[in-house]
Amino acid sequence: MSPDLTPALRLAGRGLVAAGALAVGAALGAVAERSFMRTVSGVPGDDALLGGLRGEVRTFVLADGTVLHVEIDEAQDPPDDLTIIFAHGYALTLDSWHYQRVALRGRARLVFYDQRSHGRSSRAEFDTHHVDQLGADLSDLIDEFAPTGPLLLVGHSMGGMTIMALADRRPELFRERVYGVALIATTAGGVDSTELGMPVGLGRAIHQLAPPIAAALASRAPLLDRLRWQDTDLGLMLTRSYGFGSTATEQASRFVASMLSSTPLEVVSEFLPALQEHDKRSALAVLENVELLVLVGDSDRLTPRAASDEIVAAVPGAEYVVVADCGHMIAIEKAAEVNAALLDLLGRVRRDIADDSAAPGE
Repeated sequence: MSPDLTPALRLAGRGLVAAGALAVGAALGAVAERSFMRTVSGVPGDDALLGGLRGEVRTFVLADGTVLHVEIDEAQDPPDDLTIIFAHGYALTLDSWHYQRVALRGRARLVFYDQRSHGRSSRAEFDTHHVDQLGADLSDLIDEFAPTGPLLLVGHSMGGMTIMALADRRPELFRERVYGVALIATTAGGVDSTELGMPVGLGRAIHQLAPPIAAALASRAPLLDRLRWQDTDLGLMLTRSYGFGSTATEQASRFVASMLSSTPLEVVSEFLPALQEHDKRSALAVLENVELLVLVGDSDRLTPRAASDEIVAAVPGAEYVVVADCGHMIAIEKAAEVNAALLDLLGRVRRDIADDSAAPGE
């Protein structure tokens, strides 16, 4: 191992991997998974089964020059002009919506995109890696790809935070055009107070240590990418432990690992403080104007049920679904339950759209 990587840094790095795991795996599960994906072959047919769906590919250049990768699935003979927009989570890509895409294709116009610096979207500047900017990106994306007509917004983890940032930024949009919102395994704030499923106090201490350690390791990213870590099996175990509940399959774990491994370590590091600083509790009142679905797994260590409880307490009319034996990657682990809840939400949204269309003066 290179002498440039000091024993203390190696120890800190491995400690952060073991502690943070998936933030969607906390910060450095991504490093372990990048190595794991290099050294272990995938399950045959994975690409065709998971993440292989493609739509009409579009690119969108934001004001700061960042290019978003966008995919649109048009509906055949839709009953209305409803557009459903999906915002993915931290260190993931639009492919994380694979099962929801299968279930909802043809039922409405679907828009998927890779968040800035994620997936196929271009790398953005460091100072734009914060949740308010993600809300602004979603706002611009709506203006570009769905400038008129009713909207249903679906967000997982950081994607849910993105929607809350949009609500804070443009509350009038939620009064006039957004009919439904699904917040999946997310939080309105307080990420740095979660215990990550660890003994009381330890998880919070790790939250404090994670950003500086991640930043230090990010500065060594080229070196780390060349290393063949000896604990890559630990990386997969952590992905399963922090991403899933009791039913993770090897195929699903590898699928999540492939998305994590595609996210540059610098991006993982730069977004981490922004997630910890996120607090949009004051914007939750805006969601009282829409059909709100809140979904969480009862074994989610990253955005635990208490975070969803807080959202539902602030928006009493929300539909609340807690899925048993399920972790943070709920849309993959328990796709059938998530899809059923989204289809129910879609039905309620369509009812409200029809009611508004039939109202006098409409």
